[in-house]
Amino acid sequence: MSAADEILDIVDENDHVVGQAPRGEAYTRGLRHRCVFIEARDADGRLFVHRRTATKLTFPSLHDMFVGGVVGAGESYDAAALREAEEELGVSGLPRPEFLFKFLYEHEGGFGWWSAVYQVRCELPVCPQVEEVAWHDFLPADELERRLPGWEWTPDSLAAYERLKTYRSTR
Repeated sequence: MSAADEILDIVDENDHVVGQAPRGEAYTRGLRHRCVFIEARDADGRLFVHRRTATKLTFPSLHDMFVGGVVGAGESYDAAALREAEEELGVSGLPRPEFLFKFLYEHEGGFGWWSAVYQVRCELPVCPQVEEVAWHDFLPADELERRLPGWEWTPDSLAAYERLKTYRSTR
């Protein structure tokens, strides 16, 4: 099954399931669905940053400071966060990612997705999926901040990152 054929729950503005559709159709028709964003840090507290492959359905070849992806039909945010983190980092036995908050990301063109943001510490050697990740590194937070204006980032991860900084500053 291709990524475009994966079945997703379609949700309303309150994150209630209102139907299901293949991922490709959800993207084409701009149907609201669910995603997870997981901030992964290594044992030294550095952030996992990567550039997406050119074959990704959304935002190909752009940089991202989260691992993650869509929540499958009938899947919980928590289960998707662990699955996506292990898949993209290429590890197994990762601790369960810690849920931080959820927000509705609205992309240009009038569609969006409910986005659950998590954090996880990955002290295992990573071997990212070659289908998902073209380049990766663990960067100190100040290095990431220096790279923000010069690199092309996925717009949803930038939105999640800004909300995460605000979330942490108010705690």
